[in-house]
Amino acid sequence: MGMLNWVMRERDAGVGALDTASAWVLGSTGGATYTAARFFFLRALGVIYLIAFLSFWVQAKGLIGSGGIAPVASFLDGIRTYLGPARWRIVPTVFWWDASDSTLGVVCGLGVLAAVLLIADVAPVFALALLWVLYLSIVSVGQDFMSFQWDALLLEAGFLAIWVAPAGLKPQMGSPVSPTMLVLLWWLLFRLSFQSGLVKLTWGDPTWRDLSALDVHFYTQPLPTWTAWYAQQLPMWCKRGAAALTLVLEIVVPFLFFGPKPLRLVACAGTIFLQVMIFATGNYTFFNLLTIALALLLVDDRTWAAVLPARLAQALAAVPTTPAGGAAWVRAAVGIGLFVLSCGKFWLNLSPGRSLPVPMIRAMAWTDPFRSVNSYGLFRVMTTTRTEIVVEGSDDGIDWKTYEFRYKPGDPLSRPGFVEPHQPRLDWQMWFAALSGPEGAPWFGAFVARLLRGAPAVLGLLKTNPFPDHPPRFIRAQAYDYHFTGGVERRASGAWWTRTLMGPYLPPVSLDRSAR
Repeated sequence: MGMLNWVMRERDAGVGALDTASAWVLGSTGGATYTAARFFFLRALGVIYLIAFLSFWVQAKGLIGSGGIAPVASFLDGIRTYLGPARWRIVPTVFWWDASDSTLGVVCGLGVLAAVLLIADVAPVFALALLWVLYLSIVSVGQDFMSFQWDALLLEAGFLAIWVAPAGLKPQMGSPVSPTMLVLLWWLLFRLSFQSGLVKLTWGDPTWRDLSALDVHFYTQPLPTWTAWYAQQLPMWCKRGAAALTLVLEIVVPFLFFGPKPLRLVACAGTIFLQVMIFATGNYTFFNLLTIALALLLVDDRTWAAVLPARLAQALAAVPTTPAGGAAWVRAAVGIGLFVLSCGKFWLNLSPGRSLPVPMIRAMAWTDPFRSVNSYGLFRVMTTTRTEIVVEGSDDGIDWKTYEFRYKPGDPLSRPGFVEPHQPRLDWQMWFAALSGPEGAPWFGAFVARLLRGAPAVLGLLKTNPFPDHPPRFIRAQAYDYHFTGGVERRASGAWWTRTLMGPYLPPVSLDRSAR
């Protein structure tokens, strides 16, 4: 019994030391608390989860449904054949039990419900755990359509949020925040920002090194907006200055996250400013919103109290409560494990040619399928030209009609629009497919086959179906070089784009292979 008491005291002392070190980083020794920051972060995370599930739900059947481009059932059948029992860990998803369209809808619906519970601050720990499991289930089977960095960022931030959220069905707003988990969320924001800036210089892209990246970015980005057209017209010195500012905000400013309060608030403002500028000139789904939500965690309660109504500030004020020892110990163990794994990922991103100890590599390989400790690096290589794929159908191989997409550039006269925070995932993948041939986008052949069969779920992802009565006999895809028009040209023609035919992306094909 005496030995057990000693072990318990040593365990609690270790947890206390970890929390003390984390509190020192947070500045809690000076009385800083972060209950208001947590409250707003969790509400924002609930909204972002809601957006993510709703956005995917309206596309789910066309993307991975039974009549979609990449059916989840077929995907899992192939994995089951090769992996056997290991499939549960390597592809963690609830769809192993059932991969029908109805289950796909239930998963999305439960995600929406759990997001609403989180926004309403009802059982936040349960809601966050359910959201993480459901979104991981979708990402694990979403294949190319769920392979974006912000999907991984949402899973990592969502997993950490489980451990920072207050317990209970309707928890007290001012319950204490785990210093360890809050520091890990700051560390996530640091890795996201710093790595995104560093890879721009270390991956050998000359456009970032000579600050010409924004000379081409606004019209070559995946889904440009009409504001990007105006940004493209800015003088060169302005775009070069903006590129330099981007590097400063991503590489230098993140170190201020862990500095004194005034510098931390400056870093928060700088990070939010960059995200607002990206949000204002491009369609990057919920990525900017999630980054801003993470940045809000840098703001302490005293700063929030200075800008919030007095009643709300008082309700969010921290209250002295001692967390349960067992829960604190589990949280500390999880925090240490996540920090070690994230440091390994961070090191490999900084030094791609280096290796890690074998136990670390094995631990990372075991946890990688859960997508909750990730590497980041946005816009590491800029595309300097824009190739657009125009898909056409024909009944006779002579007269061709165009399939218009909802959001990606097509008709030069059509104004680029805002679609964020929704992500039209087929439109996004068409941008990636244009960077290579059809062989670099294995889903493209399935997409064409669905068009030849007139699949309603896939046609629902498009803006127009030029063959409403019957599917076409032939499908082809043409590659065009797209550029924004200049001011004079747009005033004269009304066109936002100018395009030049480059040649066939996919020659005419048909189901009976009789294309000519």
